[in-house]
Amino acid sequence: LMVMIISYIPDGVIKESIGKEEYRPFSSYLLTVFFFILINNLIGIIPVFPGGANITGNIAVTAVLAGCTFIAVNLFATKEYWKEIFWPKAPIYLKLPLPIMPFVEFFGVFTKPFALMIRLFANIMAGHTIILARLIFIAVSMGLLVNFGMTIVSVLFCAFMNCLELLVACLQAYIFTLLSANYIGLAKVKD
Repeated sequence: LMVMIISYIPDGVIKESIGKEEYRPFSSYLLTVFFFILINNLIGIIPVFPGGANITGNIAVTAVLAGCTFIAVNLFATKEYWKEIFWPKAPIYLKLPLPIMPFVEFFGVFTKPFALMIRLFANIMAGHTIILARLIFIAVSMGLLVNFGMTIVSVLFCAFMNCLELLVACLQAYIFTLLSANYIGLAKVKD
Protein backbone atom coordinates (compact mmCIF):
# COMPACT_ATOMS: atom_id res chain seq x y z
CA LEU A 1 0.00 0.00 0.00
CA MET A 2 2.81 2.42 0.89
CA VAL A 3 4.67 1.67 -2.36
CA MET A 4 1.48 2.30 -4.29
CA ILE A 5 0.94 5.66 -2.55
CA ILE A 6 4.56 6.73 -2.81
CA SER A 7 4.66 5.93 -6.52
CA TYR A 8 1.22 7.41 -7.29
CA ILE A 9 1.80 10.82 -5.71
CA PRO A 10 4.95 11.64 -7.76
CA ASP A 11 3.74 9.99 -10.97
CA GLY A 12 0.03 10.74 -10.91
CA VAL A 13 -0.06 14.07 -9.10
CA ILE A 14 3.27 15.88 -9.05
CA LYS A 15 4.56 14.93 -12.50
CA GLU A 16 1.21 15.60 -14.14
CA SER A 17 0.75 18.98 -12.43
CA ILE A 18 4.24 20.44 -12.67
CA GLY A 19 5.55 18.76 -15.80
CA LYS A 20 7.68 15.79 -16.72
CA GLU A 21 10.92 17.79 -16.90
CA GLU A 22 10.62 20.07 -13.88
CA TYR A 23 8.87 18.01 -11.21
CA ARG A 24 11.88 16.44 -9.45
CA PRO A 25 12.98 19.42 -7.28
CA PHE A 26 9.45 19.76 -5.90
CA SER A 27 8.78 16.04 -5.31
CA SER A 28 10.52 15.91 -1.95
CA TYR A 29 8.63 18.95 -0.65
CA LEU A 30 5.25 17.76 -1.89
CA LEU A 31 5.73 14.19 -0.64
CA THR A 32 6.79 15.56 2.75
CA VAL A 33 3.67 17.75 2.91
CA PHE A 34 1.46 14.85 1.84
CA PHE A 35 2.76 12.44 4.47
CA PHE A 36 2.92 15.12 7.17
CA ILE A 37 -0.76 15.94 6.69
CA LEU A 38 -1.80 12.30 6.26
CA ILE A 39 0.02 10.97 9.33
CA ASN A 40 -1.08 13.85 11.56
CA ASN A 41 -4.68 13.50 10.40
CA LEU A 42 -4.62 9.76 11.12
CA ILE A 43 -3.05 10.31 14.55
CA GLY A 44 -5.75 12.89 15.27
CA ILE A 45 -8.44 10.24 14.86
CA ILE A 46 -6.99 8.01 17.60
CA PRO A 47 -8.89 8.89 20.79
CA VAL A 48 -6.18 7.93 23.32
CA PHE A 49 -2.72 9.33 24.01
CA PRO A 50 -0.53 9.98 21.92
CA GLY A 51 -3.35 10.35 19.42
CA GLY A 52 -6.18 12.79 19.53
CA ALA A 53 -3.97 15.78 18.81
CA ASN A 54 -5.79 17.66 16.10
CA ILE A 55 -2.65 19.19 14.59
CA THR A 56 -3.98 20.15 11.15
CA GLY A 57 -7.10 21.50 12.85
CA ASN A 58 -4.83 24.24 14.21
CA ILE A 59 -4.82 27.32 11.96
CA ALA A 60 -1.15 28.05 12.75
CA VAL A 61 0.00 24.68 11.36
CA THR A 62 -2.04 25.05 8.20
CA ALA A 63 -0.77 28.63 7.81
CA VAL A 64 2.84 27.41 7.90
CA LEU A 65 2.08 24.68 5.34
CA ALA A 66 0.34 27.19 3.06
CA GLY A 67 3.21 29.66 3.60
CA CYS A 68 5.74 27.06 2.46
CA THR A 69 3.71 26.47 -0.69
CA PHE A 70 3.45 30.25 -1.19
CA ILE A 71 7.26 30.51 -1.00
CA ALA A 72 7.74 27.57 -3.38
CA VAL A 73 5.31 29.01 -5.91
CA ASN A 74 6.63 32.57 -5.92
CA LEU A 75 10.32 31.88 -5.42
CA PHE A 76 10.63 29.45 -8.31
CA ALA A 77 8.15 31.12 -10.67
CA THR A 78 9.21 31.99 -14.20
CA LYS A 79 9.29 35.51 -15.58
CA GLU A 80 6.28 34.65 -17.76
CA TYR A 81 4.30 34.02 -14.56
CA TRP A 82 5.25 37.41 -13.13
CA LYS A 83 4.57 39.09 -16.47
CA GLU A 84 1.09 37.56 -16.42
CA ILE A 85 0.59 38.88 -12.88
CA PHE A 86 1.60 42.48 -13.57
CA TRP A 87 0.57 42.73 -17.25
CA PRO A 88 -2.11 40.06 -17.83
CA LYS A 89 -3.60 39.15 -21.17
CA ALA A 90 -6.69 41.32 -20.90
CA PRO A 91 -8.18 44.24 -22.82
CA ILE A 92 -6.15 47.43 -22.43
CA TYR A 93 -9.02 49.31 -20.77
CA LEU A 94 -8.74 46.86 -17.83
CA LYS A 95 -5.05 47.69 -17.42
CA LEU A 96 -4.87 51.42 -18.18
CA PRO A 97 -5.50 54.07 -16.80
CA LEU A 98 -6.73 52.13 -13.74
CA PRO A 99 -4.87 48.80 -13.28
CA ILE A 100 -7.88 46.66 -12.39
CA MET A 101 -6.65 43.33 -13.78
CA PRO A 102 -3.08 43.61 -12.46
CA PHE A 103 -4.57 44.29 -9.02
CA VAL A 104 -6.86 41.26 -9.31
CA GLU A 105 -3.98 39.04 -10.46
CA PHE A 106 -1.69 40.30 -7.68
CA PHE A 107 -4.47 39.72 -5.13
CA GLY A 108 -4.77 36.17 -6.52
CA VAL A 109 -1.15 35.48 -5.53
CA PHE A 110 -2.19 35.76 -1.87
CA THR A 111 -5.61 34.11 -2.12
CA LYS A 112 -4.18 30.77 -3.31
CA PRO A 113 -2.27 29.98 -0.09
CA PHE A 114 -5.10 31.47 1.98
CA ALA A 115 -7.54 29.05 0.31
CA LEU A 116 -5.15 26.15 1.01
CA MET A 117 -4.90 27.16 4.65
CA ILE A 118 -8.63 27.62 5.24
CA ARG A 119 -9.64 24.49 3.29
CA LEU A 120 -7.40 22.16 5.31
CA PHE A 121 -8.17 23.83 8.65
CA ALA A 122 -11.94 23.97 8.18
CA ASN A 123 -12.36 20.43 6.88
CA ILE A 124 -10.32 18.82 9.64
CA MET A 125 -11.75 21.02 12.38
CA ALA A 126 -15.34 20.44 11.26
CA GLY A 127 -15.13 16.66 11.65
CA HIS A 128 -13.62 16.89 15.11
CA THR A 129 -16.20 19.46 16.18
CA ILE A 130 -19.09 17.30 15.03
CA ILE A 131 -17.75 14.30 16.94
CA LEU A 132 -17.27 16.38 20.09
CA ALA A 133 -20.77 17.84 19.88
CA ARG A 134 -22.45 14.42 19.95
CA LEU A 135 -26.18 14.10 20.18
CA ILE A 136 -25.93 12.72 23.71
CA PHE A 137 -25.42 16.17 25.23
CA ILE A 138 -28.63 17.44 23.69
CA ALA A 139 -30.80 14.62 25.06
CA VAL A 140 -29.59 14.55 28.68
CA SER A 141 -32.43 16.71 29.97
CA MET A 142 -35.18 14.89 28.05
CA GLY A 143 -35.67 11.94 30.37
CA LEU A 144 -34.27 8.45 30.84
CA LEU A 145 -35.94 6.68 27.89
CA VAL A 146 -35.08 9.41 25.40
CA ASN A 147 -31.60 9.65 26.89
CA PHE A 148 -31.01 5.89 26.43
CA GLY A 149 -32.28 5.99 22.83
CA MET A 150 -30.19 9.02 22.02
CA THR A 151 -27.11 7.36 23.55
CA ILE A 152 -27.41 4.50 21.07
CA VAL A 153 -27.95 6.94 18.21
CA SER A 154 -25.00 8.99 19.42
CA VAL A 155 -22.63 5.99 19.53
CA LEU A 156 -23.68 4.90 16.03
CA PHE A 157 -23.33 8.48 14.78
CA CYS A 158 -19.82 8.77 16.27
CA ALA A 159 -18.76 5.49 14.67
CA PHE A 160 -20.04 6.76 11.31
CA MET A 161 -18.27 10.10 11.80
CA ASN A 162 -14.98 8.37 12.65
CA CYS A 163 -15.19 6.40 9.39
CA LEU A 164 -15.90 9.64 7.60
CA GLU A 165 -12.94 11.27 9.38
CA LEU A 166 -10.70 8.50 8.04
CA LEU A 167 -11.81 9.31 4.51
CA VAL A 168 -11.39 13.04 5.07
CA ALA A 169 -7.90 12.55 6.55
CA CYS A 170 -6.67 10.85 3.39
CA LEU A 171 -8.58 13.11 1.06
CA GLN A 172 -7.32 16.36 2.61
CA ALA A 173 -3.68 15.26 2.35
CA TYR A 174 -4.27 14.43 -1.31
CA ILE A 175 -6.11 17.68 -2.06
CA PHE A 176 -3.50 19.88 -0.36
CA THR A 177 -0.71 18.15 -2.30
CA LEU A 178 -2.63 18.30 -5.57
CA LEU A 179 -3.44 21.99 -5.25
CA SER A 180 0.12 22.84 -4.18
CA ALA A 181 1.47 20.95 -7.19
CA ASN A 182 -1.02 22.73 -9.46
CA TYR A 183 -0.01 26.15 -8.13
CA ILE A 184 3.68 25.33 -8.59
CA GLY A 185 2.95 23.98 -12.06
CA LEU A 186 1.09 27.13 -13.06
CA ALA A 187 4.04 29.23 -11.95
CA LYS A 188 6.50 27.05 -13.89
CA VAL A 189 4.57 26.85 -17.18
CA LYS A 190 6.25 28.57 -20.08
CA ASP A 191 4.23 29.82 -23.03
